[in-house]
Amino acid sequence: MAYETILFDVSDGVAKLTLNRPERLNSFTVAMHEEVTDAFARVEADEAVRAVLLTGAGRGFCAGQDLGDRAVAPGGEAVDLGASVERYYAPLIRRISGLDKPVVCAVNGVAAGAGANIALACDVVIAARSAKFIQSFANIGLIPDSGGTWVLPRLVGLVRAMGLALTG
Repeated sequence: MAYETILFDVSDGVAKLTLNRPERLNSFTVAMHEEVTDAFARVEADEAVRAVLLTGAGRGFCAGQDLGDRAVAPGGEAVDLGASVERYYAPLIRRISGLDKPVVCAVNGVAAGAGANIALACDVVIAARSAKFIQSFANIGLIPDSGGTWVLPRLVGLVRAMGLALTG
């Protein structure tokens, strides 16, 4: 598969997967989900790969879902974001957290919404001084998805997780 929204290479036993839509803060589209899925399948199949480095190009790690990718024409049928979570984000989070090889996430700039929760699903998160983890779901009337309600309280405690989730 030729990649248009990610960069992927394997060198010295490390697979480097870079989300590569810097003009949109590496926010996910359906195409990006399909490419990331393919890259992780390659990682799983390649016994020479011993670890994965997941990062983002440009000034941010990942701003979550590209809501422009889900734009609805006036009067059109509403987008089912729950179906998107079930079809794309839940399998991605399960794949990252269940991979039998360590996944290291290097976060630069913003990691917002699903982007923050993808980072938190990794085995190790290395954050640059510029990193900001934002649970932006409340700002658009949603509860945290992509593992946010499960992993966040276990990492920062229930009170801080609630504060992040409820205030965005």
